[in-house]
Amino acid sequence: MAPAFGASSRKFNQLLESVVRIDVREVAFEAGARRYSASIGSGVILSEDGIVLTNAHVVSPRAVEVNVTLASLERVGARLIGWDHWTDLAVLRIDLDEVRRRGLKFEHAAFGDSNKLYPGQEVFAVGTPHGLTRTVTRGIISNNNRYFEDSRAVNGYETGAFNTWLQTDAAINPGNSGGPLVTGDGKVIGISSRGYLGANNLGFAIPAATARRVLEQLVSGGRIVRSYIGIVPGPLQDLENFYSLALNTGLLINSVDPGSPALKAGLRGGDIVLTIDGVKVDGRFPEQLPPIQNLIASKPVGLKVTLQIKRGAETRDYTMVTEKLESRVGEEWALEKWGVSVRKVSRAYARENQLDDETGVVVIGVQPGFPADVAGLSRSDIITKINQQPVTNLEVLKDAQAAYLAVPAPILLEAQRNRRVSLYILKP
Repeated sequence: MAPAFGASSRKFNQLLESVVRIDVREVAFEAGARRYSASIGSGVILSEDGIVLTNAHVVSPRAVEVNVTLASLERVGARLIGWDHWTDLAVLRIDLDEVRRRGLKFEHAAFGDSNKLYPGQEVFAVGTPHGLTRTVTRGIISNNNRYFEDSRAVNGYETGAFNTWLQTDAAINPGNSGGPLVTGDGKVIGISSRGYLGANNLGFAIPAATARRVLEQLVSGGRIVRSYIGIVPGPLQDLENFYSLALNTGLLINSVDPGSPALKAGLRGGDIVLTIDGVKVDGRFPEQLPPIQNLIASKPVGLKVTLQIKRGAETRDYTMVTEKLESRVGEEWALEKWGVSVRKVSRAYARENQLDDETGVVVIGVQPGFPADVAGLSRSDIITKINQQPVTNLEVLKDAQAAYLAVPAPILLEAQRNRRVSLYILKP
């Protein structure tokens, strides 16, 4: 390999030494029970103190055990310190006490400049595909600004709304997720995320420019807080003439979320955003949408934002106050004695499904033969009350089940199904 990279071979070998295999054991709440599963992925060490960057779909808050295998093939423990499904990135920290106690060593890599990449540039995907140790595949940057948004890509969570992606033909197989995409001098210019099913050599990576920013915020604060106003954008391509717009002007609002700040301010689908706080926006093509959405998301929560809107022949300003961005996926739990798995109704889920408020939990699984199944509960039912007490959080249900176990007695549930309210009795 050394002759292929010339003077850069030492740096590339150092990069290889920084790539780790990640073994994860996580819990899921499915079919009315708590279930455990194991998976593998890749990651790259990016600091002397053992900071590892990987994908959010490799390690999530559901993880109960995380181990990384170093280049020496020694396995050490690690813990999750930050997770961001919106960019499919997660940050781990290696157990340095264990590393010192066992006399182990590791190398760390460095970021390159993903903004300078160009189609046709040679790159290498490094990782542990199918668990194989430190594998390198070679390819090129096929596209350096690919739009790739998915509402359920990371274990049901949303991703891709706030950044574009690098497309490469370097092979990215299962297990490569979270490994680095690098240049010949060993600089990390992307984090491999996924391959395109049904296609040959069509993979996607999060650009280093995005990864570096997310890494810094997760290391410093453990999470990233983004703002939300509730507009769903769409590209204006081929629509300018219908709206009497000059080319490369404005952002189309496809729809406005129910109950959102944008709806309360008076915005509606079909409006054209000309400026955001005085900054002109150009959303002609899909690839231009993530930076505009990130412009809003990067503003402080609770801040007033003014959008200049074109509606028909009229142009006027609309001001709204940002809210905290939330996922549609709420906290999950399994009430195993009743045989039912539930997920807390989030604000985003409530608005998406036009619910009155965020009260309740969604049934995500029922175990046959258990009290919930016998009572008639089904997947997608929304439990809003238990013994006539509103279900405002999961603790209400946990406390009710604890009381049930202490003194078995019938439990009355109130649930919505297809906007109709029904009552169900859980019997001992």
